[in-house]
Amino acid sequence: MKLPIFTTEGKDSGNKAELAESIFGIEPNETVIYEDVRRYMANQRQGTSNTKERGQVRGGGRKAYRQKGTGQARRGSIRSPLLKGGGTVFGPSPRDYSFRMSKKSRVLARKSALSAKFNDDAITVVDDFSFDEPKTKKVAEILEALEIQDKKVLVLTAETDNIVYKSARNIPNVEVLEAYKPTTYQILDSEVILIQESALEVLEGSIEPAEEAVA
Repeated sequence: MKLPIFTTEGKDSGNKAELAESIFGIEPNETVIYEDVRRYMANQRQGTSNTKERGQVRGGGRKAYRQKGTGQARRGSIRSPLLKGGGTVFGPSPRDYSFRMSKKSRVLARKSALSAKFNDDAITVVDDFSFDEPKTKKVAEILEALEIQDKKVLVLTAETDNIVYKSARNIPNVEVLEAYKPTTYQILDSEVILIQESALEVLEGSIEPAEEAVA
């Protein structure tokens, strides 16, 4: 499997990038994709919502008034959920929403997401680029040359490049990540994955060893 490598001017460099068929050429497994995206989104939840139930509200320790003769309800506590200032019925309490998936399933989900993007022609390989200093205009020019300036783009670099990151962070819908970092959710959430040539090996290397480890 090969893809043309483009220059930062948007031209075909004449070179081809070799893509691992075991990563970009499999039949996407929609079930594990769904589970991994659900896991990612669940893990983002703080789970800190909290309300006080009847037993946690302050006050109401004694009977408010006598049982009979008042013409009112037979209340045992003024902290009943029926009254103002009372406890909440079945309200939320702190909980952990996160859950785990096997490493093999997570690897398969990432492979499936990348294969789906490849099938949709949503992967572009470009020559390595960096700058002497952060310049948003330079990244904008690269995106425009590749005709993806109006799309949601995930840029993958081989290693941490703060200059490229700072150059792109002010451009809406552009995210820069090291090639080993993108999750299944981030891969699917982008319209185009822009991979620097040197980052392709890092991306593939972050997936294949994980598969061997669980074999």
